[in-house]
Amino acid sequence: MANDVTHITSGSTFETAVSYSRAVVTDGWVFVSGTTGMDYATMTLPDDVESQCRNTMDNIARALDEAGSSLDHVVRVRYILPDGADFEPCWPILREAFAKAKPAATMYIAGLIDPKMKIEIEVTARLP
Repeated sequence: MANDVTHITSGSTFETAVSYSRAVVTDGWVFVSGTTGMDYATMTLPDDVESQCRNTMDNIARALDEAGSSLDHVVRVRYILPDGADFEPCWPILREAFAKAKPAATMYIAGLIDPKMKIEIEVTARLP
């Protein structure tokens, strides 16, 4: 049905505290919220941007998989980093993750909710 909405959760305490979903599936689309490199099972965050980027992509891939999609179906990505110099070290990870999708992309420099967070990524994907 065209108006069905499915909410995906990662189990993050942030989702409960702020009342949002990791992803929302509707009308053939998957909207994944801004996602960081937090390990939601342990609520720990690596120190370096590369590890945070890898965790972020893993968190996004899990949400997309649960929604019935994948990184290969991402059509839009937004990168948010407090320090623009941290973006280039992430490029190899992002090239690998989006090798097939090659989504439209934007990178913003902005503060994140926790000063230890070095990257946040938001994606929009199609259902295959």
